[in-house]
Order: sequence, then structure tokens, then C-alpha cells
Amino acid sequence: MPISTAGVVERNGTYLLALRKPGTSIGESWEFPGGKVEEGETPRQALAREYREEFQISVRVGDKICTGEFSNRDVNYTLLAYEVELLNDDFVLTEHQKIGWFRPEDLKPSDLARSDRIILDHLLAGR
Repeated sequence: MPISTAGVVERNGTYLLALRKPGTSIGESWEFPGGKVEEGETPRQALAREYREEFQISVRVGDKICTGEFSNRDVNYTLLAYEVELLNDDFVLTEHQKIGWFRPEDLKPSDLARSDRIILDHLLAGR
């Protein structure tokens, strides 16, 4: 099963989410940034690469915080979510319309990509 990663960045009780541009399967959905693991990479390496590609920033990938499974376009994926520390925050948006900081209780599952509802449930359960 292919692996998708997501980075969970926390700052003062809020979490970084990014709004995808329209035109993809999760277009115009908020997400915890990340992406698919490519051949020859570890999930942590994939997550660091995705932040470089999507935001032009460097991150430190920490501990895995939750796992789950989801489907997108008839493909089943394993989701691995990791704590992520931003090493800078000079975001250049290449795949997203905007970013924002949100408290989990203020998020509506319908605004999130389906895969990221797994992470939201995990964050809400920990409160």
C-alpha cells in the first residue's frame, strides 16, 4: 500500500494547515502539509522534501504521532503523521492558496482533506 505523510506543526495550541489550490483531487481543501513517499525515501525524508517543494522551507521531522488509512481516487494509502518543527517560516506557496493557524476544535471535518480527518480526530482525542 502506498504511503502518504503529513506534517503536524504546533505553535501555541494552534496547528499549521494549508489550503490547496483548485484542480486536484483535494483542491480547495485544508490539509496538514505532506505528500507521498517516493521510491528510495523514508517517510521522514519524503515529508522534509514535500515542505521544501511546496513551501521552500526547511523542517525537522520528529516523532510519528498517528497512523491511519484512507482512499483517494480508488487507491488505498497508509497515512503517517509526524511532528514537524519549522526551521524558518519564509513560506513561498507553490501548491497552496494560503496557510493558516487553527485550533483543532475550530476545524470542521468537511473543510479538511479526507486523509487529514484522521489527524484531526487524533488531536481532538488528546484534549
